[in-house]
Amino acid sequence: MSAPEGFDELIHPTTRLSLVALLAATEWAEFAYVRESLDLSDSALSKQMSTLADAGYVDVRKEGAGRRRRTTLRLTDRGRTAFEGHVAALRQIISAVPVEK
Repeated sequence: MSAPEGFDELIHPTTRLSLVALLAATEWAEFAYVRESLDLSDSALSKQMSTLADAGYVDVRKEGAGRRRRTTLRLTDRGRTAFEGHVAALRQIISAVPVEK
């Protein structure tokens, strides 16, 4: 069985899917909030964030300098479309499975 239309291999891994889902619920999120919410290390979050940013799914904004540097993230329109398509594909997969009672 092939994956349904909209299924996105890039955001399907659990960590990326959790990150995109979190960002879908907000306009901008601070790096520290995302890190704590997903229980990730700085390096793990940075790696996933970079992968999604390289694909055009996430915008990363860095402000300030030194210890006052602040990083915020947001889902781009492309990322939101990919997430919504992926959720729809997952729903399609789930609905095709018979439920026994």
